[in-house]
Amino acid sequence: MPKISVDIPQELLDDLMTHVGKDKKFVSQSDAVRTAIRKMLDSLDEIDRRHGRVE
Repeated sequence: MPKISVDIPQELLDDLMTHVGKDKKFVSQSDAVRTAIRKMLDSLDEIDRRHGRVE
């Protein structure tokens, strides 16, 4: 799996970390970011469908 690097404001990272860890929603920061990207792409696909931009 390719690795990327991103700059994230500390406040956003702090909020993210409240959901990352043992017995929380995400097992790692990477898991949380992948999930967020998937949700965003699903939302964009839905918007494209509504506007007739999907093949």
